[in-house]
Amino acid sequence: MTGLDSAAVGEAREAQGVREAARGARGAREAPGASGAHGSKPIPGGDPHPGSHPGPHPGPHPGSHPGSDSTAPAPAPVRPRATLALVSAATAVTLMNYTAPMVTLPETAAALHTPLSGQAWLLNGTPLGLAALLLVAGSLADDYGRRRIFLAGTLALGLTTALGALTTSTWQFTLARIAQGAASAALLASALGLIVHAFPSPRGRLHATGVWGAFVSGGIAAGPLVAAALPNWRVGYGVLGALALLLAALGTRTLAESRAPRGGRPDIPGALTFGLALVALVAALTLGRDGWLRAPVGLLLAAAVALIAVFVAVERRSGTPMIDLGLLRHRRFLASSAGGLFTGLAVIAVFSYLPSVVQRTMHLSPPATAGLLLLWSGLSFGVALQVKRLTIPPRGQLALGFALHAVGALTMLGAIGSGSWTRLLPGLIIGGVGSGLLNGALPLLAVESVPRERAAMGSGAQQTLRYIGSSVGVALTIALATSGGHLAHGTNLALLVSAGLAVTGAIGVLVLRDRK
Repeated sequence: MTGLDSAAVGEAREAQGVREAARGARGAREAPGASGAHGSKPIPGGDPHPGSHPGPHPGPHPGSHPGSDSTAPAPAPVRPRATLALVSAATAVTLMNYTAPMVTLPETAAALHTPLSGQAWLLNGTPLGLAALLLVAGSLADDYGRRRIFLAGTLALGLTTALGALTTSTWQFTLARIAQGAASAALLASALGLIVHAFPSPRGRLHATGVWGAFVSGGIAAGPLVAAALPNWRVGYGVLGALALLLAALGTRTLAESRAPRGGRPDIPGALTFGLALVALVAALTLGRDGWLRAPVGLLLAAAVALIAVFVAVERRSGTPMIDLGLLRHRRFLASSAGGLFTGLAVIAVFSYLPSVVQRTMHLSPPATAGLLLLWSGLSFGVALQVKRLTIPPRGQLALGFALHAVGALTMLGAIGSGSWTRLLPGLIIGGVGSGLLNGALPLLAVESVPRERAAMGSGAQQTLRYIGSSVGVALTIALATSGGHLAHGTNLALLVSAGLAVTGAIGVLVLRDRK
């Protein structure tokens, strides 16, 4: 991972004082400014990194070597347009990798001899890795360099995705998907931090986060299409791995480093307890479809609760916690977190499994299923691009997005039992508009809910809850859809639960307004 950026590691620690002096000197020569709504002008080099001082440190930077402040290259200039383009493209590839199993699940399960009860793990591997490591990845990005963590994640995503194409069993594929999720966590958690650094003005940030959110929707839309268009699922993962490796190589020449260090060590105990709690919860929900009152399900749920309690205790004692628990007192942060959680529970979960149900009940081919899903994801992409033109505040957009998803889910009731894919069209259209509003508003709310120097932590916290919701929601959706032995009836039940969760999310983000 660090091979792409090994030179920057030494320079960042050994010459921090002189680099900041160079930034201050260049800032004195150039007029301050920021990119506008379209990011047409580069950010002047004099804009200091978040959390840094405009002048040199009074002494050597911790960890620097004696005499290391005599010579040092000037930091790479920030290139807003190039940064936004590359970060958005890498984000799209990450989401393509995430959504590819939507249409390849039946084929993959058949190739790996995965039983119906184990298919939740094929879908949940990546969100598990994402949810377990997004918070710690966000903290590492702020502390040790967003560019460094982004490039490491992009490189690791390329390698683990290519390895996933070579797996021959369910457990191997699941482990590869968890590793892809961990790599995706590094990429996504640092992406918004890089964008905030490149676009420090509110107007520029509004434009940039809107574009990034649109590429989230675009990746969701393109993943199933690419997977369905290629000869088989193994070739699909090979192509996505190659794309990630290409973007990692381009990033070494495009991105400028930024950080907001707090000092201390990474919160490894917090990451371990949080990840184990999430695995226990998802395992309980996956096993629950065979009987919720069985002893293993109860033990796993109890273990999840106990591990969450341990995680909270670890975070309170840690000098550099994965998440600052003091943020839980801020209503804007809670609204951002609730938006991420219910997007995963209500939206991502049901649309992750619905294509597989459509293939089984309506006997559509993978390309036809991907084309049908494109109506939802394509509308989501288009709407997310236009969100910046709305005068509705982000929380209002979230509430409207959840409400539209609920209406779309209710509209699709009975469609699976009818056997006609045209019955799905109104729900896909309404739900696509709602999803676009969510994807456009969530990234802006994430960076606005925390101090600017903690942008990666804010992004990581929101996305962690988003993929916790996805992991739990997928397991719950599959358990509901396959209960009772009748897929059409079970899918209706899953759609009703999804609509109820979306309404709960809408109410939650509206209630959590800032107190005046």
